[in-house]
Amino acid sequence: MKHNIQVGLVEDQFLFREGMKAIIGTWEGMEVVFESADGYSVLERLKNAPAVPDVMLVDLSLPPDGEREYSGQQVTEDVTAAFPEMKILILSVHDDEHFINQLIHCGAHGYLVKDSAPQEVEEAINAVYHKGSYINERALKALQLKTVRKIKQKPANLVISKREEEILQLVCKQYTAEEIAQELFISVKTVNGHRNNLLQKTGSRNVTGLVLYAIRNNIVSLT
Repeated sequence: MKHNIQVGLVEDQFLFREGMKAIIGTWEGMEVVFESADGYSVLERLKNAPAVPDVMLVDLSLPPDGEREYSGQQVTEDVTAAFPEMKILILSVHDDEHFINQLIHCGAHGYLVKDSAPQEVEEAINAVYHKGSYINERALKALQLKTVRKIKQKPANLVISKREEEILQLVCKQYTAEEIAQELFISVKTVNGHRNNLLQKTGSRNVTGLVLYAIRNNIVSLT
């Protein structure tokens, strides 16, 4: 039996949250199993939840916990530490490379602006669940413009093999491990081994971090 993608929503705006829940409920193979109007109670509630989401949509701007700020960035850091298999998609009104870069470094797997079309949200949920990352082209271009000028070459002490570079390029094209294995005529186990090596070498927390590393070091380019 096919597993539905279980989705969580962390959004303080009631109407937006209800709207997203209603829209996601119409998509085949997805269901909303968790929702929260704040970020600071999410971790504790997840530990006692009957179903833990595969993908969590998190608003960047959330209410404080008393005098303590608790934004979507804090939710991302805490949830990915406690539930490393869960994928985080940030929803924000900010279309700024500074926020995107910061959130990715904190462990987010994708970033969407709130005026994205519903089809793009569905595509992003599927992408982070099946392929480990999603960043739309607008965000990638913003990151590339900001960072490529700063880092023209790989660090001198970082050596990436030709095979690892091939795999990194295919990861950036949103290939799954199975698709990479088929493309390069190697086993899925070998692909995962190279991908784990790349994560360690580049200091990336997830596939999205690998994509950003590849862009910054001109291993891939946007056309």
